[in-house]
Amino acid sequence: MLEARSRLSRVVLQLVLTVLTVPFLLPLIAMVQGSLAGRGWDNYRIVLAVPQLPYFFRNSAIIATVTIALVYICTITAAFGFSKLRIRGKEFYFWLLLAVLTLPEVVLIAPLFVTATKFNIYNTYWAVILPLAALQIPFTVLLTRTFVDGIPDGIFEAARIDGASTWRGFVYFIVPLTRPIAAAVVVLTLIGSWNSFLLPLIFLQDPNLEVITQLPSYFQGQFNDDQTKVLASAVIGAIPEVVAYLSLQRLFERGLSAGALK
Repeated sequence: MLEARSRLSRVVLQLVLTVLTVPFLLPLIAMVQGSLAGRGWDNYRIVLAVPQLPYFFRNSAIIATVTIALVYICTITAAFGFSKLRIRGKEFYFWLLLAVLTLPEVVLIAPLFVTATKFNIYNTYWAVILPLAALQIPFTVLLTRTFVDGIPDGIFEAARIDGASTWRGFVYFIVPLTRPIAAAVVVLTLIGSWNSFLLPLIFLQDPNLEVITQLPSYFQGQFNDDQTKVLASAVIGAIPEVVAYLSLQRLFERGLSAGALK
């Protein structure tokens, strides 16, 4: 790992990092300041008093939890197969999977709507969970495969000599050793699923199935546009993501950096 040894280099590096961080911090600071404008903390009290707020958190938590589980299972098994198993044409399938990264979410709305209607999952959690998981998996597989490539093949060869099957090698070596990249997958998937707005807006028409990203709409309308409450709603909705990142920060950084290098 590169290290700044001299005092001058450390100071310069700290200044560069600070300058790079400021553009990302300014919108957050402005959001918090805007949420406290006018009535101050009463803005948060009014937002927390919305009767549907517990349902928003419940629905978002269900969608995020199931999406994370699907993405993790598919990602870790696919990465193991692409990295360690001898599968004919696996590179072709891998690049075919990565081609999905070129498809923006909005382009898929029409075919997803037809599919959800045909399979009778429209206005259910699955109409949002399955597309969200499918859109997350290509990128997480890319990161995880690179991480799994760094695990020595000798471990699996020794396990085979001892009579261990491929499944046992996966369970006892891949799953424990990939905890750092698993933390990165969890955080990235949580951010993607928790912040999803377009898919829940289109596929969840039942008011009892609305998610946390739709909370600001309660303070916007034809004759009402209370930006202080909208910003307070955004701050409240971001709290679970911040907590999740802080809880998994070390593993997340290790996994993301290792998954980005080969």
